[in-house]
Amino acid sequence: MAVSEAMREFSVSQRRACRLLGMDRSSARYQSRTPRDDGEVPRVLAELARRHPRYGYRRLWSELRDAGWKVNHKRVYRLYREGRLLLRRKQGLRLKHTGTALPLLERPNQQWALDFVHDRIGEGRALRVLTVLDEFTRECLTLEVDTGISSRMVAIALERVIAERAVPTSLRLDNGPEFRSRYFAAWCRSRGIALDYITPGRPMQNGYIESFNGKLRDECLNLHCFRNLHHARECIGQWREHYNRTRPHSALGYLTPARFAQEWSAALTRTAAPGSLALAVQSASAADSDSAFFHFALNHHEGRSEKMLLKEHDSHYRW
Repeated sequence: MAVSEAMREFSVSQRRACRLLGMDRSSARYQSRTPRDDGEVPRVLAELARRHPRYGYRRLWSELRDAGWKVNHKRVYRLYREGRLLLRRKQGLRLKHTGTALPLLERPNQQWALDFVHDRIGEGRALRVLTVLDEFTRECLTLEVDTGISSRMVAIALERVIAERAVPTSLRLDNGPEFRSRYFAAWCRSRGIALDYITPGRPMQNGYIESFNGKLRDECLNLHCFRNLHHARECIGQWREHYNRTRPHSALGYLTPARFAQEWSAALTRTAAPGSLALAVQSASAADSDSAFFHFALNHHEGRSEKMLLKEHDSHYRW
């Protein structure tokens, strides 16, 4: 029963009514001073939701905040519901399982995660996307798009990424044939890269890349009908730039992966000793003595297959 109703029915004062109802008088007298006029916020919110149809209200709130709008997440959630902008999510089965703990990551290039995503282009041909993710900064290092990707192409793609960054300590992979091939294992060994394979049938052990693949499919692949391979590479490349430099990441405090990596590097430069940082960079990018063979093997040689190159390498290096 409301205080005003109790005062009318029993002809008592507000103090007496609040005492009988067990309510504080400040609560009974409170009147909201926040104006209900939301101004341009609903329109801007709806425009952002149309531009990013797979964003939730918290990520949209982060976009509004970065654009200069002074609104809190509760107000954005109210407008999000009133505008019927809520995402429809599939209700899956809740399975009970004991997950495998992921290693504690302390720096970039400590562990990269690799996986494949499949789709089709308008011509009816199959489309494969090799996704490579830095598990510490959550940066998408490359998205290789082609109708077919072999283990040799995976090594070439990683060579290009290593030339721009550094050699990773380990790679987290599933048990696909491209990652289990002798050629790929030999290339990783020449680079001093450890291979961390997940248990077969347990994709949750590679959770970072699986989450990223879901975002790629939800926000890019499902929203485009690719006319051909060139169109697919262009759209997926643009989404990668958006993911790294524009899209706020909830696990990084709603910073973009590129900004998080930049701030981490700046903080490390301020706190590290002058000589220790340079030593760490040198040790992280040290080249292996066997890498010359694989720089030679990655080039195109007519009439010589990967199996022949591996046989020549085995004859010179008795592992």
